[in-house]
Amino acid sequence: MTISKNDNFPLQELRVLINGEMQNISSDQYLSDRKIILVGVPGAFTPTCHLSHLPGYVENLQKFKAKNYSVTFISVNDPFVIKSWSDESNAHDIDMIADGNCDLTSELGLTMDGSAFGMGNRCKRFAMIIDNGVVQSIDIEEPGAMDVSSAESQLARI
Repeated sequence: MTISKNDNFPLQELRVLINGEMQNISSDQYLSDRKIILVGVPGAFTPTCHLSHLPGYVENLQKFKAKNYSVTFISVNDPFVIKSWSDESNAHDIDMIADGNCDLTSELGLTMDGSAFGMGNRCKRFAMIIDNGVVQSIDIEEPGAMDVSSAESQLARI
């Protein structure tokens, strides 16, 4: 079942790249007393994710911060790929969750089958607004789209 508005975010141990360092932190601790835009993408360095989705958030990050929101990306990639993607994209002020085993993505009910592209199970493209661990909204893209989860769409929502 897919996570929905007003649901509590699941309790899991996260591997999060914060300020250039990979950290293990529980989701309740990470989300406590914070407003976060959580953005799910199918994969680091994939064309839409790397050339459009992440850059939109990098370019608009100060606008999110001005509204007291931080931005976090999640992808089904290992921590080393996530670190390289962050460095390559100059996304150092955006936290990134490395969901290498697809555990969190599965628990959120947001997996997609990328087997046709040699990618196996991946994360659907989405944007979720979370306030103190409670989902305020979730926008899930149709396959191949990047509209409702864009930085501009989420800025208009908050």
